[in-house]
This record gives sequence, C-alpha cells and structure tokens, in this order.
Amino acid sequence: MRLCCFIALSLIGYFQCQAQQRNQGFIEQDTVSRDSTKKAFLLQLVGDGYLPTKYFNFDLRYLLKYNQYEALRSGLGGVTNTTFSEAYRLNAYVVYGFRDEQFKYSIGGGFRISPKRNTWINLAYTDDLEETGSSGFLTDKRLFQLFEPRLLNIDLFHRHISKTLNIEHQIFKKVVAETQFALRYIRPTYNYVFRLPDGSALSDYDITSVRITAQWSPFSNFEYIDNSLRETEKGFPNFTFQYTKAFSDFFDGELEFSKLDFRAVHQMDHKNNSLTEITLMGGIANGEAPLQYLYHAYPNNVNKETILRRFSIAGTNSFETMYFNEFFSDRFATLILKHRLKPFHISPRFKPQLVLLTKFAVGDMRNINRHENIQFKTLEQGFTESGIELNKLLLGFGLSFSYRYGAYHLPKFEDNLALKFTFNLSL
Repeated sequence: MRLCCFIALSLIGYFQCQAQQRNQGFIEQDTVSRDSTKKAFLLQLVGDGYLPTKYFNFDLRYLLKYNQYEALRSGLGGVTNTTFSEAYRLNAYVVYGFRDEQFKYSIGGGFRISPKRNTWINLAYTDDLEETGSSGFLTDKRLFQLFEPRLLNIDLFHRHISKTLNIEHQIFKKVVAETQFALRYIRPTYNYVFRLPDGSALSDYDITSVRITAQWSPFSNFEYIDNSLRETEKGFPNFTFQYTKAFSDFFDGELEFSKLDFRAVHQMDHKNNSLTEITLMGGIANGEAPLQYLYHAYPNNVNKETILRRFSIAGTNSFETMYFNEFFSDRFATLILKHRLKPFHISPRFKPQLVLLTKFAVGDMRNINRHENIQFKTLEQGFTESGIELNKLLLGFGLSFSYRYGAYHLPKFEDNLALKFTFNLSL
C-alpha cells in the first residue's frame, strides 16, 4: 500500500514539476510585459498545486497523502478565485483517513478590505490532525509542497478543532504580516498527559491564543497584478518572525504560555552555477506549553532495526538520521548548510546534481517531568549530521546518504546511517 501511494504521489509531483518548468520558461521569455506577468501568475497556480477552473481553484494537496496514523489520506478541497469574486472568497476541504476511519474537514471564507495592500479578514472552522512538535509560520501557506516526503513516516499526531480569525496584510511593500486569533480544542491521538505546576493533569485541553507573524523579504521584487501586490521575484536573504501567546481563563483557555519563533533563509549563487543555501531556525517556549506546542527539530528517520527497513525518502530541511519522537525541546535552534554543485551535463536530458549537506541542532527543555507517558531526550549537547545527495537521476528522483556523529552518535555503526531516495520538485 505504501509503495502504491508513493508511486501515485510521485507521478502527481512529477506533473507539478513540469508545470513549474513551463512557468519558469514562460517568465524567462518576457519579464517586461504586464500581460506576460499575468499569464505567468496563472501558470504558477498549477506549479503551486492549484488546478484552476472558472470559479474555483482545486487544491491538489488534499488529493492523496500517506502517513503512519491515517495510512492513505485522500480528499478534495480548494478556494474560489477572482472570477467568483475579487472581494470575497470561500475555501473548504474534506479528507478521509483509511486507517483511523475518520473524516477531517475545514470550511472558511474571507473578504478583502484593501486590494492595494492585499488585506484580507478570514474566518475558518477546522477539525483535523497536526503533527506534534511541528512549528509552522502563518505566512507559509503555499510553501507546503504537494508531495511531502517526510509526511510518510510521521506517527505522532494530535486532533484539533479550531475556530480561527485571521488578518492578512502587506504592511510595507516587502513585509507581509498575518495575525490569528484562535480557539482550539486539542486531543492527542496517543497516551499523553500534561502535568500542571499545581499537580493537576490534563489529557486534552482548550487553548485560546493570538499569533502574529511577519515575513520580511528585503531583496525580493513585488509588482501590482490585478490591483494586488504580489511577489514576482524571490530574493535572499529573507526573514520570518512569529510570536504566539496563549491565555488561561479567557474564552475557556486552560493553559498560559508564549512562543517566539524565527527563521532566516539565504541563498548564494556562484559564478560556476553552484548554489549555497543556509537556513537558520530557532524557537523558545515559556510557560505551560504542552508537547504539541514544543519543538522536535524535524526528524525523518523511522524506528526500525536495519538500514534497509529504514530506507524511505529524504525531506527538504529535515534531519535524516534523527529518529521520530527521539528529541523534543522548549528551546531549540537548527542550522542547515547545503552546497549544490554545478549539474553534470551528461546529456541534454540527464543532468544529475551533487549536493553536500551539514546539519546542526541544539535544544533543551525545562520541567521535562511534566510530559508523562512519553519517552524522549533533549538536544543540549548538540546534534550533528552530514551527508551527500545525488539528485535528478530519473524523473526528479535521486539518492541520499547521511551520517550522524558527535554527542549523539549511537553505539551501532549502522544506526547512525541513513540511506534514502530524494525527490525534488523545486527548481
């Protein structure tokens, strides 16, 4: 079943990659004409995972996924487009997990109050799953790829029912911000208890929170398209900041904590057509934060006995030798260095590329004994892995090798190794 799902996802991803190629080629032909920019933006919808129709853009992210809790996850979703209305939009999705036999869904809508600054007020009701320890940014909605390799191996989720009010706004030409007020009911899908300072324990809880996110892209280019400011050329470095505050005794909130998250991404193009990428991330949580709101540093290694049984697909910015649920932190930082060498021009259609990687993570946790019925370690000694990737060997597929060393080196040599496929959609 997993192999069939992987093949289907890969084919969908390959066609998405072809759409991105067409989009890139179109933009290179004419970057001056406004009509060309509009057409390129339309093609970019497909590259971003949308299938546009007259009034509604179907979101391909919901078609087919796989993870260890739901197994096959399939559904349908999307959002209305500007032909339907330039001032209003409706969005929804519904998916079904074949292992847990549960439907998940979301329904929402929004209205635009300032076309020039692309200011939207959105409301949504969502009943779905989230990975425990993941820490996403509000401004990353379309950074999620249609094919998410790391998702195949995730098994630690929590169910949430969320009522959210979001405000999107382009504060300045190169600063986009989003604010969210959320009422959430959270129930872990595994046996977990959070112990409060007064000794009481919670296995599920209500969270009332406000989240503020700002993304600064000082070197990107923006243009007004259809009376809306859009990023037409991505520049580096860019920076994202996010602050989350949860309140107790306010709209039935049971926990009070705060979080501050940061990310910086930089790319350096070299004259020999090689590329260096640097990604720095960090976060800190204070107060009564349960495990669902802490950090896991994006592990991507399954807990199985042999190298071949752990053979899977490498993620984009994940730690390939770090086992799932091995580490959690309430303070963490990661540094990921990638150097992409000039592609090998073996033939016009066969241009594999070698990538050198080094990844480092450090973290810690206060009051670790508050998290009961789950075993994990912390990262205060620093986690290090390095490796290589040979990408684009066939239809976007490649191979990856990573090795874990340093303070968290394991006694068995083979347990420090990760051999995996790679699958690249981004160009």
